[in-house]
Amino acid sequence: MTGENGFSAEAIEAGRKLFARPCDFMLGVVKMDGLPDEGPPEIAFAGRSNVGKSTLLNALTGQKGLARASNTPGRTREINYFDLAGALRLVDLPGYGYARASRKESDGWKRLTRDFLRGRSVLRRVCLLVDSRHGLKASDEEVMDLLDETAVNYQLVLTKTDKIKPTALEALAAATAEKIKRRPAAHPVIRPTSSETGEGIDLLRADLAAIAEA
Repeated sequence: MTGENGFSAEAIEAGRKLFARPCDFMLGVVKMDGLPDEGPPEIAFAGRSNVGKSTLLNALTGQKGLARASNTPGRTREINYFDLAGALRLVDLPGYGYARASRKESDGWKRLTRDFLRGRSVLRRVCLLVDSRHGLKASDEEVMDLLDETAVNYQLVLTKTDKIKPTALEALAAATAEKIKRRPAAHPVIRPTSSETGEGIDLLRADLAAIAEA
């Protein structure tokens, strides 16, 4: 039986089983020539600094210490690779939009991320995280422009939904869906999530498990 979110119980269980398997840190990359050889499908996680990428990775895998989460924006300054039991590779991209970063640092992070997005043939999807308290920012729109240009499929994931009221979240999801509906590389399904309460985590796992199976 398929539920209101478009997933059967079997699909959600497949996602749970996949993300219950061991997930290990592989390496951190600061230059393109340091990337691992292409292998399993890759899912990248992108978003503004302090949007909750590391915390979401920990929630998805059920491993609190897998990715280093910090309240200090701009901490992730390299591309961090995690291996999910040989079935998927999860890629934590450097956060963008950090106001206190120097121009040199900011340009370096942008260049590395752009080169990665343009040149990684096993990259199946980018989960673009958006803080539900703030919605889409200009820097998010710039990243979406790049993803559309390079034809990299991306899915918007709203984070920290426990911090806003359900009515505000519903309005935000509707407004965001309207903004992306004409973007060629955008996945139409937006996932509201909370790493604190677990909201939406099972559905995002099912999304990503379907990519691994494909």
